[in-house]
Amino acid sequence: MPESSCLGCQLANKEIETNTIYENDLITCILDIAPLNEGHILILPKLHYHDVDDLDEITANEIMKTSRLLARLLKSHFQPDGVTILQNNGKFNDLTHYHMHIFPRYDSDGFAWVEPLDSTNAKGRLKETTAKLVELINQQSLL
Repeated sequence: MPESSCLGCQLANKEIETNTIYENDLITCILDIAPLNEGHILILPKLHYHDVDDLDEITANEIMKTSRLLARLLKSHFQPDGVTILQNNGKFNDLTHYHMHIFPRYDSDGFAWVEPLDSTNAKGRLKETTAKLVELINQQSLL
């Protein structure tokens, strides 16, 4: 159910004025009010979900299907060097409502992926981590 106090729910259900470019029964796609580049879009489910692992399968599939459509649209209209699709979870989800960013990218746009220092030696434990995650997947049937 949408939550009346959730800004993401209000945006997705057009209770607040948005620049909506596409919607259906499950999702609403709006232009980000602080775009990284022209055409920066947010895909929001109309029901309230916080993180990607909260999404039901039908909504998750609709978001992915729509991200493909929007990537094609951005590529054909803006002729970017690429497209970035990004989603933050947990405390990094500043809207506290699931949303996926999709935006055109250009060599000169200054957007960058900044890798933190490997203070936990994650690179040195790739084999260990692989084995552990495979074991967990096999035990819990997460997929």
